[in-house]
Amino acid sequence: MDNSSTLTASAVHRTTSQRIKSIFSGSVGNLVEWYDWYVYAAFSLYFAKAFFPQGDLTAQLLNTAAIFAVGFLMRPIGGWLMGIYADRKGRKAALLASVLLMCFGSLIIALTPSYESIGIAAPILLVVARLLQGLSVGGEYGTSATYLSEMATHEQRGFFSSFQYVTLISGQLIALAVLIVLQQSLSTEQLESWGWRVPFLIGALCAVVAMFLRRGMEETDSFTKKKEKSKESLMRTLMRHPKELLTVVGLTMGGTLAFYTYTTYMQKYLVNTVGMSKGDSTMISAATLFLFMLLQPIVGGLSDKIGRRPILIAFGVLGTLFTYPILSTLHTIETWWGAFFLIMAALIIVSGYTSINAVVKAELFPTEIRALGVGLPYALTVSIFGGTAEYVALWFKSIGMESGFYWYVTACIACSLLVYVFMKDTRTHSRMNQE
Repeated sequence: MDNSSTLTASAVHRTTSQRIKSIFSGSVGNLVEWYDWYVYAAFSLYFAKAFFPQGDLTAQLLNTAAIFAVGFLMRPIGGWLMGIYADRKGRKAALLASVLLMCFGSLIIALTPSYESIGIAAPILLVVARLLQGLSVGGEYGTSATYLSEMATHEQRGFFSSFQYVTLISGQLIALAVLIVLQQSLSTEQLESWGWRVPFLIGALCAVVAMFLRRGMEETDSFTKKKEKSKESLMRTLMRHPKELLTVVGLTMGGTLAFYTYTTYMQKYLVNTVGMSKGDSTMISAATLFLFMLLQPIVGGLSDKIGRRPILIAFGVLGTLFTYPILSTLHTIETWWGAFFLIMAALIIVSGYTSINAVVKAELFPTEIRALGVGLPYALTVSIFGGTAEYVALWFKSIGMESGFYWYVTACIACSLLVYVFMKDTRTHSRMNQE
């Protein structure tokens, strides 16, 4: 059966309100997952002392950044396991499983005693929790990208799929909002003593709510109306698409590194390098992320009009040209507004990647391996480049060569630009249309 005609016909029968309801249900769960994931980065300035022996701030942040990176090591496994599960059992089932894993990870972090109380067991439990969360997020991305892309009509795929990053950024914003509230309500000593546990407890409770919401989601038509059940392993089928796999790796590399540089790492960079207060760095991060979030559906909708490739190329060109100037100028900035405008300029550029990367990847693969094809190579690339962004940046700083990190980010974006230049525009060459 022609899958594209099936998708088009079913999309016509499903009303806009039904699509929005399903996308909302999937997106709320996505928001909670990413809130739980980013709470770690937002509060690491406060709980670093709780899990590691005394030392200078950079050394403790290196330890927490290393565990942040360890969590990313599980993301390829999550992308693999959840991708197979989503392509065999359905997108809805996989999304339910991923939010449950995130709930367990947050509970472990919230309830783990300090290093002073249980010694080496504290950082070990922190690692276990991040491994669970990494497994969850690794499975969430590919399945969520597939679900949102399949639920949308052909004419609005870029717009609807951009809500994956809207909710991703919303999760990060809520994590920062909780941090701001706690900074205003508690002293630094209270935050470092017990206050940092509060957001992890909130995340675990919200994950339970998200799980119930996802139980009411509709399955996508692409999956439910797929007639053939191949006996060949999904991994073997996936290996028949090497060009698509390499495209996902190439287009992700620079984008994910730039995203993590200007979001999760930037809060620490403003404190540890620029010399701003923790409160100011949090407010700048929150303000820029909020505007960044609003940009996603705008750029996603634009891609439905002019195509995906021109927007990706714009990100690649501007990112290659302006990464070093932005970061080196930010290093010497002295004002709140100066830092805000520089980071905002960088995030506007990064929007060319974040707003449409999900739909581009989903449009590369056929229905039977879509979740796996999107999730596994993406998770591998994010683990190598995104998950290590903070650690690499702090390492360059620790050896007195911080500008080396700026060139590293520039080089990765330039490599992705080459992929954007030579790839086809998936809006007009989508497997969702041509199967």
